[in-house]
Amino acid sequence: MQLPITGNDIRKTLLGAELTDMECDILAQICVVRHVASGETLFREGESDHELFVVLDGRLAVNKDSGRGYSDTLHILSPGDLAGESGFLDGKPHSATLRAVGDAMVLSLHRENLERLVKDHPFMVYHVMRAIVRSVRSIMMRMNSQCTQMTSYIQQTGGGGRF
Repeated sequence: MQLPITGNDIRKTLLGAELTDMECDILAQICVVRHVASGETLFREGESDHELFVVLDGRLAVNKDSGRGYSDTLHILSPGDLAGESGFLDGKPHSATLRAVGDAMVLSLHRENLERLVKDHPFMVYHVMRAIVRSVRSIMMRMNSQCTQMTSYIQQTGGGGRF
């Protein structure tokens, strides 16, 4: 189910952080809000959809196929978090599956809709892209920290040398 969204709603998200009120109104015109039922999958690992999601309410699980017949939960997204950034930016298939943990609300933005604004609103698109890059950077920093912690744990428990 898709619901309307306003510029004020955009303002409250990471995407609206650097936008003017008018730019938030423009962005709201190309976004939709979707209700996601508990257990519903927004996208699957390996699929391509060129869509960016912002969690507005609820939680979403980022799951990766383990290759052993089940999936591992890599992270739980909370309100304010973005999902689908890489596929949105480069068009490549998703590297994980995104599924609702309980009912959730997400803002959805299709890449093609944002690209149509480049000519008339280049700075707005630039600021939206900066927000996406900040999200990707945050993910990279979290992953680097987790890798460091895991390496330290392995070394402390006698798990072996460096990798």
